Amino acid sequence: MIVAITGAVLVAFIVGHLLGNLQIFLGPDWINSYAEHLRELGPFLWVIRAFLLANVLLHIFFTISLALENRRARPVSYKKKEHVKATFASRSMALSGLIVLAFILYHLAHFTVRVTDPRFLLLKADPLNRYDVYSMMVYGFQNYFVSGFYVVGMFLLALHLSHGTSSFFQSLGLNDKKLTPRLATAGRIFAWLIFVGYTSIPIAVLLHLVKPAQQL
Repeated sequence: MIVAITGAVLVAFIVGHLLGNLQIFLGPDWINSYAEHLRELGPFLWVIRAFLLANVLLHIFFTISLALENRRARPVSYKKKEHVKATFASRSMALSGLIVLAFILYHLAHFTVRVTDPRFLLLKADPLNRYDVYSMMVYGFQNYFVSGFYVVGMFLLALHLSHGTSSFFQSLGLNDKKLTPRLATAGRIFAWLIFVGYTSIPIAVLLHLVKPAQQL
């Protein structure tokens, strides 16, 4: 249940974060204004970050605990193991979750702490004296390795979500035989929509559909 609840909190953040990031397609003023509103939250923003971090740590800890508990429940492995209903996404939840965590840490270092790209320090404020998040994102994703890592990270996140969103209802005992397949399908559709939404940004940058507002 803890895994399900913390997962639901993180899914809500993923959706909100995506809606914020997609504002890059509306132009510099939108995404810079969005970022400025977040900074104006001041100390409360750090409370939110601490809450999300606690959810991430609890989610990972109890997911690994469940995986270890399942393994201990059968100390002798199967001579021949065939998966009937378990999908690759469900079997790799712990691994994909840990890799996504590594991606999150790099993503924070890249765009939040801004320590991985020295060009970010050269950016001037926009006409309204706000940090130019728009140009920062564009310059960040112009690096093929960064964009490639981002797409891989989003793929693993989608893989994780494709099982996690539907299993959330099962963990809370809110589904049945008729509802389970529908929830599984809805979970996969939701996961890959998230993937398309997030990866559309680096792809648009690499295709030069989105260009920086200022030149360095």
